[in-house]
Amino acid sequence: MKRNIAIATLTAAVLVGGGLAATAAFADSGNGVKEDRTAVADRTVVADRAAGTTEERKAERLTVDEAVGAALKAVPGTVTEAELDDDDSRTVWELDVYGSDKVWHDVTVDARNGKVLSDREDDDNDDRDRHAPRSAAVSLDAAVKAALGAQPGTVTSVDLDDNDDDDDGGRGALRWDVDVAGEDGKQHELHVDAKSGKVTVDHDDDNDNDDHDGDDDSNDSNDDD
Repeated sequence: MKRNIAIATLTAAVLVGGGLAATAAFADSGNGVKEDRTAVADRTVVADRAAGTTEERKAERLTVDEAVGAALKAVPGTVTEAELDDDDSRTVWELDVYGSDKVWHDVTVDARNGKVLSDREDDDNDDRDRHAPRSAAVSLDAAVKAALGAQPGTVTSVDLDDNDDDDDGGRGALRWDVDVAGEDGKQHELHVDAKSGKVTVDHDDDNDNDDHDGDDDSNDSNDDD
């Protein structure tokens, strides 16, 4: 009799333990259906990753300073232009480097990992001033810092330009043109004087024209009255 009682007690303990294990292994999905906790956790991780914000994805890109550093490791010299671009479904930095070898190079850097994807010598120098890198007292790095000081955000393009579109038709003052994706969600173009470092903002002429057009329409309405 005692042996039978002991066996019954052991069996009950096993059943209770199994029930607890089963309870621990499953979770209520909220609609009365029991689901494996591991599956629930895996779905949660996938959902969290899928919900990654645009800002988080942008944070994974190399900054312009990092892209310049990667390019100069491959081609020592002076970077005069860097632009963030999409190439074959991936984001890259495209840079113009006036090399220490006195040759222009087009360098492409992967914006995710800093890998130099290509380094091509460029023989088409008609639109480039070979003296520009030496003429710029303000470096690209300094120009970027000045631009971000005036307009916080992320630099997507920077270019050393001689501003040859002046009204007098002559060669203008050398400057850095810096495009910034602002923290305000807007795109901004700033100019940094390559000699003094002074920052000016390129105002949107289209907005001005729209305002003037509105004034004209208002005047026309008044004339009709």
